[in-house]
Amino acid sequence: MPSVPSKALEIFPNPQPERDYTIRIRVPEFTCLCPKTGQPDFAELTLEYVPNEKCVELKALKLYVWSYRDEGGFHEAMTNQILGDLVEATQPRFMRLTADFNVRGGIYTTVVAEHRAPSWTPPTPVSLP
Repeated sequence: MPSVPSKALEIFPNPQPERDYTIRIRVPEFTCLCPKTGQPDFAELTLEYVPNEKCVELKALKLYVWSYRDEGGFHEAMTNQILGDLVEATQPRFMRLTADFNVRGGIYTTVVAEHRAPSWTPPTPVSLP
């Protein structure tokens, strides 16, 4: 049976919950509709997160992103809605979503939204010689 868009975000247990590590996911084909004109908007999404107990499953993420294809919304609203849904599903230590929208009317838009768990402190970066 072919896949269909879905708002369901499946998760799985973090295989290394005792360690801080970063997961980076690039979604180069995000589409939604302009709420003013109904024309398609195209963006590349970059998701970066430090998981806690749960990670997002990639096929479910693909179907979730696909579900926005026929929805209208401003870039800022779309980015924050997606981040909110991902945070709710995974409860990460840290999560950042960057939505880099293609040009429309000579203007490029990049929206960056972040979540940080109140109890999490990022580790000190290591600087090697």
